[in-house]
Amino acid sequence: MKLTEVTTIAKKHGIVPGRQSKYELIKSIQGKEGNFDCFATAYAGECDQGGCSWREDCFAAASIDGS
Repeated sequence: MKLTEVTTIAKKHGIVPGRQSKYELIKSIQGKEGNFDCFATAYAGECDQGGCSWREDCFAAASIDGS
């Protein structure tokens, strides 16, 4: 997902994007959605946040970043 799309979602949750990175914004959104703010930290493809809307992007980001 592109930063502009993430920014739009953040604004819908009442988050002021400012100079936050894409990952920081997603973590803020995760908190507003009632999940842990743990984007891109799914080590070994494991995550107990089954209802998180960022799950697939998170796994992909975690593997790219080497997390």
